[in-house]
Amino acid sequence: MVLILDFGSQYTQLIARRIREAKVYCEIAPYNVDRSIYVDRNVRGYVLSGGPSSLSDEDAPRLDGGFFDTDKPILGICYGMHLAAEHFGGELAPSHNREYGRAHLEVTDSHALFSGIPQRSQVWMSHGDSITRLPDGFNTIASTDSLPVAAIADHDRKIYGLQFHPEVHHTEEGKNILQNFLFDICGLQGDWTPESFVESMVARIKATVGDGRVLLGISGGVDSTVTAMLLSKAIGDQLHAVFVDNGLLRKNEFQDVIDMLSQLGINLHPVDASALFLERLAGVTDPEKKRKVIGPTFIDVFETEAEKIGQVDYLAQGTLYPDVIESVSFKGPSATIKSHHNVGALKERMKLKLIEPLRELFKDEVRALGRILDLPEQFMRRHPFPGPGLAVRILGEVTKERCDLLREVDAIFIEELYRHNIYDDIWQAFAVLLPVKAVGVMGDERTYENVVALRAVTSTDAMTADWSRIDYDILATISNRIIRNVKGVNRVTYDISSKPPATIEWE
Repeated sequence: MVLILDFGSQYTQLIARRIREAKVYCEIAPYNVDRSIYVDRNVRGYVLSGGPSSLSDEDAPRLDGGFFDTDKPILGICYGMHLAAEHFGGELAPSHNREYGRAHLEVTDSHALFSGIPQRSQVWMSHGDSITRLPDGFNTIASTDSLPVAAIADHDRKIYGLQFHPEVHHTEEGKNILQNFLFDICGLQGDWTPESFVESMVARIKATVGDGRVLLGISGGVDSTVTAMLLSKAIGDQLHAVFVDNGLLRKNEFQDVIDMLSQLGINLHPVDASALFLERLAGVTDPEKKRKVIGPTFIDVFETEAEKIGQVDYLAQGTLYPDVIESVSFKGPSATIKSHHNVGALKERMKLKLIEPLRELFKDEVRALGRILDLPEQFMRRHPFPGPGLAVRILGEVTKERCDLLREVDAIFIEELYRHNIYDDIWQAFAVLLPVKAVGVMGDERTYENVVALRAVTSTDAMTADWSRIDYDILATISNRIIRNVKGVNRVTYDISSKPPATIEWE
């Protein structure tokens, strides 16, 4: 594997995506991670991310010097390059002209990292500091029109630094530069595939669980269903999948999911806990508090079911890597965006041990696994649905009446996407009930009713997303149907925000 040490770059997740696209396994860890955790992890190389800090800052994050003494190849990007240069005795100073954006790279040493790279190509540059004196043993291997030292290398120690971002689309040769580091310098094979993941994860689950029983919270979505299939493949009848109606599901979702999962022969335990969830959510309006209520309530339900089943040792969840990244704050880097109910809201004294087979994967990688596991296409095509359900799509208090209203709106939206054959072109689509009312006219009467927003985005892995350009005539049809058929709604809006700066869900 390759370990990416995060110093706060907005592109850290992109580094991971590019490495995995090369079929090499990698993980992101905070810069101050305990190095001993990875001693037995077969790390073949390190990538030091960029970051917003300057080494001249009083509280600038520093890396444990032991990482530089492991004899493993290192690639420092922007701030990571500065750290490596400083550690080995180089000097830096603030640049006279901060360079940000497109620049043209001039390669002066095509050995190793730049093997096969054209002498001149476009890169995406970002720097406030510059190297003014190279460390001993290092050479300049590339420059730009305004920056004499744009890339450095110590070929003997296999330590490299780039002042630009190879992971972003705007760097024309970025993919090839990263592959040179992975394959030629680190000696990796590029053999991390969905098939190899299934094989290794099934073996890991067997070794972990042994003769124990596993309780899985399943929703019928891609993530939890793939989790169920992996567990079933590994431990068979030792898996008990609990499907909870939390009162926050979409229209007809409870029965539809039961019917769908029965096709897979999963040992399913349906539970209607809608009254419990809605009771605990009464009066709660803050989105973080909603999640803090919902997470522990799921655990309460799961633990109750575990007692009915008998001795259960593990609780399994379909947590994904974006959930983990967004829920963990590394000192500035990767600041906490929101709590995920499957990551941050578990009871500290939970009776069941946690097992999360997918927590190392991005969404598109999970879909690839589903196809390897021969899941029906109806599972693979389903849009993501958040664990807290409609609670994070109802802004303000969550009540049964407001849930019922939003269910009807959402059902019409999704039906029309299918009817116009554009459902599969969209990563995720849903409706949001806003905490405002608007004046309208229906017939000859004045109305003062609810406003809903429609949200549809395109994405690959949910780390970034763009709003879907749905045809205006289709949007008009959807809006007309909603206002005509859903009592209590007189205004429909369409969300045209991308991620970032917005998130996909509204809460």
